[in-house]
Amino acid sequence: MIAIITGDIINSENYKSSEWLGILKSYFSKLGDAPDDWEIYRGDEFQLRVPFSQAFEVAIHIKALMKTIKGLDVRMGIGIGQETFVGIGVSESNGPAYQRSGRTFDTLKDDKTNLTVATGNGFYDEILNLMLRLALDFMNDWSIVSAEIVAIALDNPKASQQEIATELGIQQSAVSQRQKRARLDLVYDLLDYYKMSVKEISA
Repeated sequence: MIAIITGDIINSENYKSSEWLGILKSYFSKLGDAPDDWEIYRGDEFQLRVPFSQAFEVAIHIKALMKTIKGLDVRMGIGIGQETFVGIGVSESNGPAYQRSGRTFDTLKDDKTNLTVATGNGFYDEILNLMLRLALDFMNDWSIVSAEIVAIALDNPKASQQEIATELGIQQSAVSQRQKRARLDLVYDLLDYYKMSVKEISA
């Protein structure tokens, strides 16, 4: 099983691509190679393949990175499943993971949400999407500094608050406050629950 994330950048038409494209490409490059593992096309749309256990973490990391730029956000549909055909690039490959990702992405605007998942298991889909909707209630409201602190925490999971404070040039207490405002503890709880769920789904 793999995860396919299909997405686009919200409000990209109001920004020069140079303001956000480099950030996205830099992160995607850490996850794999283009075009085998990720592609950016039609200006502001993208698709990437990641291990299914990492899908939520990658999606939330992308959201945090985009929200470090005032006014930007991202829509993403996550599909979990098999890959039955490998094309020249990820956008030419196929299988249930790709189909689920594309279909769930296509429903985002109508559903008035910006992050959903389709696993092929109705029971887990209902629970995971409810949890995502609840998490989006605060993630959609991340300030620039909240998004930044989440991106740093996901990028350096073993870094202490003091190490993050030194990197940002702020006090350790300020890091603690920013993490609380970003609800980083709930982000970690969501990621832990997702990893547990997909183990059951893939078993």
